[in-house]
Amino acid sequence: MNNIRLIVLGYLAMTYGQACFSQMVKDDFKSSETTQSGRKFPQVNSEGQVRAGILAPEAQSVKLDIGGKKYDLKRNADGFWTGDSEPQDEGFHYYQLNIDGASVPDPGSLYFYGAGRWGSAIEIPAHDRAFYELKQVPHGQVREQLYFSNLTNTWRRCFIYTPARYDNNTTKRYPVLYLQHGSGENETGWPVQGKANLILDNLIAEKKAVPMIIVMDNGYATLSGDNKPFNPTPTGPFPFEQVLIKEVIPMIDKSYKTIANKDNRAMAGLSMGANQTMQIVIKNLDQFSYLGAFSGTANYPKSDPIDVSTFMNGAFKDAHSLNRQLKLLWLGAGAKEPVPFPASIAAFKSMLDQAGVKYQYYTSEGTAHEWLTWRRCLNQFASLLFK
Repeated sequence: MNNIRLIVLGYLAMTYGQACFSQMVKDDFKSSETTQSGRKFPQVNSEGQVRAGILAPEAQSVKLDIGGKKYDLKRNADGFWTGDSEPQDEGFHYYQLNIDGASVPDPGSLYFYGAGRWGSAIEIPAHDRAFYELKQVPHGQVREQLYFSNLTNTWRRCFIYTPARYDNNTTKRYPVLYLQHGSGENETGWPVQGKANLILDNLIAEKKAVPMIIVMDNGYATLSGDNKPFNPTPTGPFPFEQVLIKEVIPMIDKSYKTIANKDNRAMAGLSMGANQTMQIVIKNLDQFSYLGAFSGTANYPKSDPIDVSTFMNGAFKDAHSLNRQLKLLWLGAGAKEPVPFPASIAAFKSMLDQAGVKYQYYTSEGTAHEWLTWRRCLNQFASLLFK
């Protein structure tokens, strides 16, 4: 009898909770900027809740999978399924639909490359979105650069941001920021999800950043004849480092109007790209003067106390030399970063403090390991470069 009573009470509590949740839904849903033109769903309301909808008359179960949680959608008489999530954090979020156990992209969403696949995403409007919005300011261009890599024996692609009026003045030359994506993403990440071009357009228009070129390449590379998978945390020279130093930088300096010296060259990246950036810049201080690591460091994903005398072959133990060679070492992360990032970044900062290495640190409030964190990081970092 007691077991039956517990089951009934549990069912009533669950039903009451669902009823309360449904009553809390604010019905001011609108299509997101990531909704395909002509489609009604996905939608988002002023509370940050996501509403998904799909026609699947033969399906037995449809769920919305977002933010690490699945939400059941309900079917109407015509076989159209709809349902809402709980409020999501501000910013850009990947999601998918689960139909009868199969996880698939939402046909109503634009597709983005993330998590190692092309899939759906939704934009939850952020309170501070003005810095990456499309505005009536002079706009630069994002150019597609195809090139053949002799090191990998493959065709590769990078995207190049050139600032407004780049083509108007044939004598003006520009500093360069090499900007890297994270794990499971590619060279489309920063110009699409990251809105790097709009961030720089707005910064430059407001005279908060100097006009610069940004190079966004694919961080995955395999050397010709090497069948080993790419290792995002290598202990020595790794394929992308060689591609960048030996092929990409010379190509950019030859093809674009750059100021081709270390004082006018920066590198930054997010997560895996932060790890790559740290290793490449520290091992090539004759090439770079600015280093930005967003949501990651060279000890990713470890978080143990770091021995400065052995870490990266003692690259950080001579603080005086490093402080002289680097004009800026900049770290940034979200306040809600998941494990292992907070401990890993804290261990790295502790090592820098003990060694006496100068750096700046920024916290993106209310965000985790996600694109709003990294947009904010780029906005802060780019405003400090080449001044």
